[in-house]
Amino acid sequence: MSSAGRVTAILYGLLALLALCLPWLGVYPVFLMKLLCFAMFACAYNLLLGFGRMLSFGHAAFFGFAAYVTSWLVTAHGAGPALAIRRHGIYFAMITLALGQLVYFVCLEAPFTGGENGLQGVPRGTLLGLLPLRSDRVMYYVVLAAFVAVFLFIRRVVHSPFGHVLRAIRENEPRAISLGYDINRYKLLAFVLSAALTGLAGSLNALVLGFATLSDVQQSTSGEVILMTLLGGTGTFFGPVVGAAIVITLQEYLSDVVGGWVTAIIGVIFVACVLSFRRGIVGELEALRMRRRHPEAAGPAAPA
Repeated sequence: MSSAGRVTAILYGLLALLALCLPWLGVYPVFLMKLLCFAMFACAYNLLLGFGRMLSFGHAAFFGFAAYVTSWLVTAHGAGPALAIRRHGIYFAMITLALGQLVYFVCLEAPFTGGENGLQGVPRGTLLGLLPLRSDRVMYYVVLAAFVAVFLFIRRVVHSPFGHVLRAIRENEPRAISLGYDINRYKLLAFVLSAALTGLAGSLNALVLGFATLSDVQQSTSGEVILMTLLGGTGTFFGPVVGAAIVITLQEYLSDVVGGWVTAIIGVIFVACVLSFRRGIVGELEALRMRRRHPEAAGPAAPA
């Protein structure tokens, strides 16, 4: 194993140890679980935007709709816990925006969603009929295990032959077509994977909080996950996690102090990061590390 690989393995180990110890260090478990759910959401979105270069303005549709379906199945039935990929650029973004609005109005008007009140009092139940999830700490470790599994799955997908083709499509789509790849099939699979993982995050978030509301499917939630991904760094593995941690922490701890101004503060931080870190926080750190390892490969600075 190379020195960089050893450093990465050590970093992963330290982060895993910290994540295991956090509930015992006085950090509120529900806050940690919400952070992990949105980090999972951002990682799934990054698979679409960062590695597939497909900008979706309606990804909250999958997050929120999964939350509603899970809440309805749990409360009403006691259950245990064709896409527009042929369009490109702004056309794809607008179609996903329309999809998100469609799901929002379905959740608003459908008789089983509770309308403006949403679905309240969603019980956590038991995992596979064996592990009760009423305890916040037990639920935290279940969400943590799901997040680690999703993170490792996305990492494996990106490093697979499918991931290499997806990145080739991102870098030069006409060339990928000339090499004989069916780019629509690859984009469709990337979209389905991202939507499925986003739905898992939404389902877990509903079980953690005990309710599903219209805020889960609102356009603002889609905007938040875009902000998380761009703030941390698209096309990186830890970037969406860092972005989700910053946004959720600011929302959680500043909302009681500054009220509605928390949105403006997050916006200012985002603008500052875009101006200072054009690749995102993690993206800039990785670029700095690469420049230090290979100074001869560093080109001229990008124009402001």
